[in-house]
Amino acid sequence: MKIVCCCIFFLFTLIISPAAAQQPDKIYKSNIQTAQLFQYGNQQGLPVLTLNGTDRIQLEFDDMEGSLKNYYYTYVLCDYNWNVLNLNPFDYIKGFTQNRIGTYRYSSISFTRYTHYQAILPERNSAPSRSGNYLLKVFLDGDTSKLVFTRRMYVLDQKATITADVVQPFTPQLFGTHQRIKFSAGIKGINSFSAGQQVKAVILQNNRWDNAQKDIIPTFVRGNSLEYNSESVGMFEGGKEWRWLDLRSFRLQSDRVEKASYKKDSTYIFLKPDTDKRAERYVYFADLDGMYQVTTYESINPFWQGDYAMVYFSFVPPDGRAYAGQDIYLSGGFTGFDLNEKWKMTFNGEKSMYETKVFMKQGYYNYQYILADVADPKRNVALEGNYWETENTYTILIYYKSFTDRADQLIGVAQINSRRDRPGFSF
Repeated sequence: MKIVCCCIFFLFTLIISPAAAQQPDKIYKSNIQTAQLFQYGNQQGLPVLTLNGTDRIQLEFDDMEGSLKNYYYTYVLCDYNWNVLNLNPFDYIKGFTQNRIGTYRYSSISFTRYTHYQAILPERNSAPSRSGNYLLKVFLDGDTSKLVFTRRMYVLDQKATITADVVQPFTPQLFGTHQRIKFSAGIKGINSFSAGQQVKAVILQNNRWDNAQKDIIPTFVRGNSLEYNSESVGMFEGGKEWRWLDLRSFRLQSDRVEKASYKKDSTYIFLKPDTDKRAERYVYFADLDGMYQVTTYESINPFWQGDYAMVYFSFVPPDGRAYAGQDIYLSGGFTGFDLNEKWKMTFNGEKSMYETKVFMKQGYYNYQYILADVADPKRNVALEGNYWETENTYTILIYYKSFTDRADQLIGVAQINSRRDRPGFSF
């Protein structure tokens, strides 16, 4: 009896533990760099697949150990809150449940040696068969317990038509600093009798999940039309156009670079010190809305010919003194917008500034600095300032779950930009 119980416990652990360990957009191996999943040909595009459609998404990543390895991937269906569902993979994958990543190239031209891996998804022999939230899970040697990294992806079954607008809030304290998204969704092909319980919406600002607004229920339901126009719904800090870093060439130093050091097999880039921008007036310029793009001036294909450099960031606080009871974090798409130890800056008392270094691939990057409470990093503020005029991209996701469904369906996706004029420069 004791042996049987132990076997049952082992089997239960084998089934449950890998699912519990999976987290969205997380890298588990330190040798993995620049892991991206995006719309085919658009590095800033949200990785959305239309169910049974012809669109594709692109997976790119580098293994800095440089040798050839057997990387595999699979799709894992999640619920609305990105919790892995306890379903048989054959319930949501059509074809093979895992595939080997067979496209790879050894780095060329660059000083840094790495192996670049690529996959265009879905492949003919494997594709998601139902809509919803998915984790793309990459692992080694066909063993799902050897998890390397995960990335969020979305499968859409279009049943909702979304119209949206970005407006200034009525609240006087937020009128000049925030943006509010009001929208409506016309649904078809589903029962909207209990839309308040069955339909939920999520709003993403610049593809970010760290400040996403979730569990949004309709303000009004009129037949098959759901309206979301409450003053408390869709309120976001406007922010400011992002700081930029041009690393498309290590030799041609951009305006943000103070100096560079070139060794036989490595490059070191030192950036000009940054400062608090909250008191500065708003200026419009085109940016990547916090994201980044792998690209170069000097190579044909930046994915396997782009080089890496150690990049040194520095931030000068007011009066050259450290913030009491607060930490500063580097933040952007390349950090995953995570406020963890990896991205926390260290105060250098001799130089009176915060410092950190990041190993980065050639490309164009947006970034910002976050001032967070030491005891609770969730209590934080961006050192950029907030302005209603700021250009931001918002994505609205509509989910539906009937009373008999085991998973949430993704039935609508729409994007809207807060600025339609897109001027060259604006004050």
